[in-house]
Amino acid sequence: MVRIEEILRELLDGKITIEEAIKAIRIDAINKIGEIARLDTGRWGRRGVPEIILASGKEKEDVARLARSMAEEEGIALVSRMRDGDIEALERAAKDGGLILEYNERAKMAVIRRKDHEIRFHGRVGIITAGTSDIPVAEEAKIVASAMGCEVITSYDLGVAGIHRLFEPLRMMIEAEVAVIIVAAGMEGALPSVVASLVDLPVIGLPTSTGYGAGGKGIAALLSMLQSCTGGIGVVNIDNGIGAGILAALIANVREGR
Repeated sequence: MVRIEEILRELLDGKITIEEAIKAIRIDAINKIGEIARLDTGRWGRRGVPEIILASGKEKEDVARLARSMAEEEGIALVSRMRDGDIEALERAAKDGGLILEYNERAKMAVIRRKDHEIRFHGRVGIITAGTSDIPVAEEAKIVASAMGCEVITSYDLGVAGIHRLFEPLRMMIEAEVAVIIVAAGMEGALPSVVASLVDLPVIGLPTSTGYGAGGKGIAALLSMLQSCTGGIGVVNIDNGIGAGILAALIANVREGR
C-alpha cells in the first residue's frame, strides 16, 4: 500500500498523468521477492481471489518468506499442500512479523494474516463429501471460501452407499440459503448428480483421488461427473479443493452483490 500511496500523491501533485499512474499501479501489483517468485499482490482487488502459495516444490524458508510478505502486503496469505517442516518455518515467520497463523492438519493448509485483517462474512457455501477420505480436499475448499468472506456449512460422509444420510444435511443447507454446494466424491463419483437432482442450486463436482483399478486416482469420479445427466453441475479437476472453493465463493459473493 505504501507504493500505491506514493503513486496517488504523485498524481495529485501533477507529477504524473492518469495513464502513468495506472501503469505504475499495475507494475507495482507484481511484487518480486528476491529471485524466487513474483507475487500477484493486486489479485484481491482485481478479482476478489487470493493468490495461494503452493508449498510443494519450494524450500520451506522460501515458503515462509513468501507467505509473510503476502500477509504483510495484503493482510492475509494462504499456503497449500504443506509438507513436514513447513509449519515450523511459518511459525517463525509469523512470530517475527507479529502475524496470526492458523493451520489445518487435514487440508495441509495454513492461513497467515495480520492482526488487523478482519474477514467479513456475507455469502454462504455448502460443502458435502461422499466419504471421510474426501475430507482433506473439502477442507481446502472450506479454507479458501472462508478467506474470501463466505460462511461455510459442511456435512461429511454422506455417500450413495447410505443415501438416507443425505437428506437432513441438504435440508439444513437449503434453510441456511447457501448459494452453491460443493460435492466432493471419489470412487464412481455419483453423489454430485444425486445432489443436483434434489436442489435448485448450482453444484460444483469435486472428484477426489480415491478408488480402485482402472478408475482409480479419481479418473472414474471425474468422468462420471462430466457425464452427469443432471443439469447444473460444474466440475473442477481431481483433488482441486482450492479451485472448487474459489468458484463457490465467487458464485456466493455475486449472489450477495459483492
